[in-house]
This record gives sequence, structure tokens and C-alpha cells, in this order.
Amino acid sequence: MAPERAAWLALLPLLATALYYALPASLQQNLWITFSPQLVAYATLAFWIVSNPGWRAALRLNAEGIILLIIPAWGGDIQFLQETPHAKAPVWLMFPVGIAVIGMLVELNFRGFQMGRLLTLLGQSPAGKLGALLVSALAFSFDPYMVRVFHHLHWIAVWDGLVWGVLLLQTRSLYATMAAHAVEVWILYVSLKLWFG
Repeated sequence: MAPERAAWLALLPLLATALYYALPASLQQNLWITFSPQLVAYATLAFWIVSNPGWRAALRLNAEGIILLIIPAWGGDIQFLQETPHAKAPVWLMFPVGIAVIGMLVELNFRGFQMGRLLTLLGQSPAGKLGALLVSALAFSFDPYMVRVFHHLHWIAVWDGLVWGVLLLQTRSLYATMAAHAVEVWILYVSLKLWFG
């Protein structure tokens, strides 16, 4: 297999996220600016794919929510979730196909591209794997879109990022993390629809 090229591209979405938080609050309110780190990630992912003939294997695409119900019991607020773009979209659009597509894209970006490239840059040692796992989980949780839409609950994404990252390391398959992501969000989506009535 040819050596991987342009792994450094995974640093650009991280830089875009850091730059977002350096912007004045008034600019952070712009939805396009909020979404820009993900746009940068998908653009760099596309460029990286073009640069690497073995991209499927490198992204681990080769063949080889209950917590939201606990938060109100602890006095936490989840009412704002009724106002998210996901909740406002028609159910027929979100369940099951929309959620599956979102889960696939998010895993392609954060675990396949960003975590995979960090593994390339940091190495396969236990410290390299831990670094890639932690940085990608934090990048997922602190993605400006996640923070804007999910408010204080974006911290849950750290846990998700860690679990899905470990799943990727153990199975060496991005399909496993895509499936886990979709199933978790399906369960949470249905639970919240039932919760809110």
C-alpha cells in the first residue's frame, strides 16, 4: 500500500474550529461561520481522498441516549431540543434515512478523516492512539455547530466521540462507528419524540 499523503489536512478543521472561537461573538452568530469548520473538514476530506488512492482503507471503510432521559431527572433542561433543526425537520425526513445519512457523514469526517489522519500524524503507539482519540473526541464535541445547536449537552458528544473512537480502533472499520452512531441517534430521536409528545 502506498504511503498516505496530505494527512496534515486534518489539522485545517481543527484550526478552523480554534479560529471560530477567536472571532467576536457577533460573527459567531452567523450560521455559515458556525458551520464553516465542518465545511472546511469536508473540503479537506475531498482533497485528501483525491490525493490518496487507498483512501477507503485509510478511512476504515474496507470490508475488514438514555442520558437525555436522565438529565431532566437531575434538573437539567432539554426543552430547547424541540427547537433544533433535527426536531423541526419532518419525521419522515429524519427517521430513519436522514439520521443515518447524518451519522455516516459525521463519522466519515470526525472518526474516519480527522481521527484517522491524527493517527497517521501521531503514530500507532498507545500514546499516539490516545492523542488521536482525545483530540478527535474534543473536536467533535466542540464543533461550533454542535455547541450552537445542543448548548450544554454538546459535552455528551465527548463521551460519544470516545466510544466511537475506541470502536474504530478495536474494529478497524468505519462502518461499525457509522452504524453505532445511527442506532444511538435513532434511539434518542424516538425517545425524545415520545418524551415531548
